[in-house]
Amino acid sequence: MKARPRKKSSVVSGYPPLLAGLKARVRSAQVKAALSVNRELILLYWHIGREILRAQKAQGWGTKVVERLARDLAKEFPEMGGFSELNLKRMRAFYAAWAPVEIVQQPAGLLQSPIVSQAVTQLPRAKAQRTRALIVQRPVAQIVSQPVTQSRKAAEAQPSAQIVLQPVRHLADAPPDPLSLLPWSTNLVLLHKLDDPAARLWYARKTLEHGWSRAVLTVQIESRLHARSGRAMNNFAHTLPPAQSDLAREVLKDPYTFDFLTLGEAAQERDLEQGLLDHVQKLLLEMGAGFAFVGRQVRLEVGGEDFYLDLLFYHLRLRCFIVVDLKMKSFEPEFAGKMNFYLAAIDEQMRHPQDSASIGLLLCKDAKNKLKVEYALRDVKKPIGVAEWQTRLVDSLPKNLRGSLPAIADIERELNQPSRARTKAKK
Repeated sequence: MKARPRKKSSVVSGYPPLLAGLKARVRSAQVKAALSVNRELILLYWHIGREILRAQKAQGWGTKVVERLARDLAKEFPEMGGFSELNLKRMRAFYAAWAPVEIVQQPAGLLQSPIVSQAVTQLPRAKAQRTRALIVQRPVAQIVSQPVTQSRKAAEAQPSAQIVLQPVRHLADAPPDPLSLLPWSTNLVLLHKLDDPAARLWYARKTLEHGWSRAVLTVQIESRLHARSGRAMNNFAHTLPPAQSDLAREVLKDPYTFDFLTLGEAAQERDLEQGLLDHVQKLLLEMGAGFAFVGRQVRLEVGGEDFYLDLLFYHLRLRCFIVVDLKMKSFEPEFAGKMNFYLAAIDEQMRHPQDSASIGLLLCKDAKNKLKVEYALRDVKKPIGVAEWQTRLVDSLPKNLRGSLPAIADIERELNQPSRARTKAKK
């Protein structure tokens, strides 16, 4: 019997990697095109807002002009959305929120606000003398902050030496870079929920860094994340390498807000722990980007005895374990010693050679005594941070009312049960 000829493979040698490479290139081009389109749209809205604001100031036009512009632009470009009267007013507000203004010149040593006065000295000497009084306000994020080391008297004695002399980037042509990379809807969240330009830039950069949705961004703004980040007391400076120390300090915050919990006065640490695990998604959101949940009540055996960690995380950027110890009372110095013991055991039993040193986080009901925390951490060899936790919903109530109001769980359970009146009505 004659053997059948073997069929040639339909896949040419080297074709799969070629196809995979081209697919990756197409996807990359799609992303770049989308980003480019978004940037052009934000620049267009910036330009429209600027021209409307300038025209209204120069001509004294009222809001009727915006209404007319909206009709005419929508008629001319029916295939484009975004030209409603409301959106045109948002474009004007978008530009106005970042528009440069002139402020009074004053010595840098006397500044009490985040506005830096800058003399225009990059011009020729004669022209600089005539324009020395022109001062331009810049967003805080563009300013390299420096501590003021001279006294008020010294600043008044030599005012010319205290003026910060740096070139000024004018914002009339385009918004700061982070804003042009964000969708218009995200820019509106920043615009409507924040008044401080520095805070807007901070949240814009974090949104790009972590890929926050509008909902997550809103939650982070409402929880005042920018005011809490990097605020936890710690000993990282002398227990971690400089690069990791800075990142670890940025990762921790103070206080942590667990406003999804409802805890009574008699709650124990296990109640707090269980509440956090019941809302693990919200817990991870509050902990921050990079935290991966490893376990609860993680068992460690040391010298024939069992010890249990409240919560154990692994941080993807720090490349290390983070041990969280929950406390229902104020910080006490012995907490640091116990955490130091936990970290030594974790590093010995669970840490991989590629992992960085494990970090401890003591979450206490009260950690306002900063001096006690500082002394307790001063000679500890392991990196430990200390922060407060709070349940904003309950803690914001007066103490005399906290025990008299039902818990949210009780209210939800009551609402989910049909009332007697509704039952009778059905009969």
